[in-house]
Amino acid sequence: MRGAHPERELERAVEQSGIVREGERLLIACSGGPDSVALIAALHAAAKPNGWAIRAAYVNHGLRASAWQDECVVLQLGAQFEVPLDVVTLEAGSANEERLREARYDALIDVAKRNGCTAVATAHHAEDQSETVLLALLRGAGPAGMRGMRARRRLAAGIDLVRPLLAVASESLRQYCHVRALPYAVDPSNADAGLRRNAVREALAALRPLFPGLDAAVARAADVLGQEQDALPHAELRRCVRERLEREEELRDVDFLHVEAAVRALEGGRTGTFQMKSGVALRIENGMLRGITRE
Repeated sequence: MRGAHPERELERAVEQSGIVREGERLLIACSGGPDSVALIAALHAAAKPNGWAIRAAYVNHGLRASAWQDECVVLQLGAQFEVPLDVVTLEAGSANEERLREARYDALIDVAKRNGCTAVATAHHAEDQSETVLLALLRGAGPAGMRGMRARRRLAAGIDLVRPLLAVASESLRQYCHVRALPYAVDPSNADAGLRRNAVREALAALRPLFPGLDAAVARAADVLGQEQDALPHAELRRCVRERLEREEELRDVDFLHVEAAVRALEGGRTGTFQMKSGVALRIENGMLRGITRE
């Protein structure tokens, strides 16, 4: 995060994403880790100008002796930002990841309903999305799983799940905490290589130095799959452009960004020549695809 006020970059990203709607009543799921600490701070900073009413919730699964430290961090944040806070302690049970997740969301839904919240916000970020997509691939989940996590989806009747940080790198969230001198806890279970998600996390960490754009590429692929499954007009235009390009052998592997530029021109009713490869371009006139030109 660069600039005179680098912390504002994250806050602007949350505001401008459009994921959280104006006037929303938000319940922020806060675990005390750096990601959710950054989320509660960024949402608090942007709440007043956007008319958001926010409160937070901490869910203690009763499985770790160190959970009280996480709770202390969340309590401090609640006091610092004057955000109402609910602490929910669950009975210790199965350590199965899926069951823990279900119990956590059930608790969050209950708190949201009791307080009239229209959305539950979680701190899932770009690396979480990459992990989710790879886990879906390894499970053989198919296209539905490969679209990854949605930035906004229905969680329960009258309550949506929102993920305002899904395009943000985890390192940016940690830096935000440091810049704003915010406390956070570190979950020791993140180092447990016996957990599938942690094993995938380690594998992706080893790949990132070789593929610096890894998370952005995975997020883009997931977004494209989601658009196609939802039959969005943008996806249909992209398909038409791809089909036209595939008629030419040398254009069957055109970079995604070049295709998207042409799609946006079609959507905007624009006229112009859009480079696909060196010496080869698409000609668009008044939002209509007219053909391919060569130099």
